[in-house]
Amino acid sequence: MGSKARISCVYDDESISQTISSSLEPDNIQAPENVKIKTTRDGNKVITEIEVDGRIETLLATLEDLLSCTSTAEKVI
Repeated sequence: MGSKARISCVYDDESISQTISSSLEPDNIQAPENVKIKTTRDGNKVITEIEVDGRIETLLATLEDLLSCTSTAEKVI
């Protein structure tokens, strides 16, 4: 069974959203085979869509990792 999630983060400045989006790009490439992650940017908004073919716990762990990476990137900026 599959699960999906979509997270949007809105920033005050497009340059911040560009930096955050770029910092999350490696997750798009390095995800396990049963996990699809797509991060895009629309102006000052960063949108990440996650699709997991498997257990809901995998989706929750992936969301936790995404939010942790986002938080770290925000602190560095």
